[in-house]
Amino acid sequence: MRNTGVRVAVLTLGCRVNQSESSVIEGTLRHHGISIVTLDENPCYCVINTCTVTGKSDTQSRQFIRRASKTGARIIVTGCYSQRKKDEVMQMDGVFQVVPSEDKEKIVSIILGQETEPLYHFHDRARPNLKVQDGCNFSCSYCAVPLARGRSRSLPLATAEERVRMIEAQGYHEIVLTGIHLGSYGKDLPRKTSLAKLIKRIITHTDIRRIRLSSLEINEVDDELLEVLGDARVCRHLHLPLQSGSDEILRRMNRNYSVCAYSDKISKILSTHSDIAIGTDVIVGFPGERDEDFEESYRFITDTPFAYLHVFPFSPRTHTSASEMLPKVSNNVIADRAATLKNVGILKKEHYALSQLNKILDVIIEEKDGLCHMSGTAGNYTKIRVSAQNLHRGTLVFIRSAGIEGTILKGFVIA
Repeated sequence: MRNTGVRVAVLTLGCRVNQSESSVIEGTLRHHGISIVTLDENPCYCVINTCTVTGKSDTQSRQFIRRASKTGARIIVTGCYSQRKKDEVMQMDGVFQVVPSEDKEKIVSIILGQETEPLYHFHDRARPNLKVQDGCNFSCSYCAVPLARGRSRSLPLATAEERVRMIEAQGYHEIVLTGIHLGSYGKDLPRKTSLAKLIKRIITHTDIRRIRLSSLEINEVDDELLEVLGDARVCRHLHLPLQSGSDEILRRMNRNYSVCAYSDKISKILSTHSDIAIGTDVIVGFPGERDEDFEESYRFITDTPFAYLHVFPFSPRTHTSASEMLPKVSNNVIADRAATLKNVGILKKEHYALSQLNKILDVIIEEKDGLCHMSGTAGNYTKIRVSAQNLHRGTLVFIRSAGIEGTILKGFVIA
């Protein structure tokens, strides 16, 4: 049954997992003749996939709901924020239904008014995110996501492989394997397996050109995974959250590594794959973070060859142990520390981009960037602009980098 008169807006906040889930919703709706529109195009329904990783995420989730309510659309809210604040969300104007996170894929059936199976191979991104894991068994003292997502759950190997094949058949050249705690992939399955074994299976049984990994914990980069990273089809890019360069703060955060252990693993990774780009997350202003703790973090981050940083001011989440910790760090101090590290991040990103000058990079074209340029992402996560108008979105090309503007490389197509 086609539903050509129905218009749906899908708004997504937060992580790659949310983005992957929203892509499944959008793709399945399109397959059934539903038009995906913006809020300005008079939607019949608005699906809002919320996030609760920070206080800012909560605020943005509420703002999205309020904006959607002004359209008169029936609002369906899902995701981590509404999972934790269902009663609060249900009382907001225009909210038609709150769907639990584990039932997100049923949203299509709610809109269609009939049972339907989700489709995993239609994506609006040039580099699709494929969720292979959900939930988290860790208990970091600041994080509310496990409260919203539950225990770790993995896709069976065969199912993950099948979904990669389906995405590949649509002409995509890269998949981003993603999860709430991706490194725990396979440990919950009846026949335990690992992320490295999943990657090996994808390499062996599919022809997808690039496989990228989303965020991993430092302890989960073992010898088997280091070996897999040597395959030409696996992107030379890792995102390894640090959170703090102070052992005392790491202990308060309930992270399961020391600064020294983190540093040793980074050195091992770089000794094996010297061309890899490593990014990280850092939280500033965690309760009890003294000037000397921040200085330790600053020195460690400055001395470590990160390609980029994501800096987050500490945001207390209700029902987490960190929300009750003392002493609090003042907002002014948090803002100053965040600004300091963001400046370090800009310098590191520029430095890594400079290291890629005059190199041949494999690039997936993602968007038109001005009248005569297109831009894309290289295997090592570097962004690059190319003078071309005739390249299709999603095309995999080889580009020689020949210049740089800030942190963005410029180049020309050679193949």
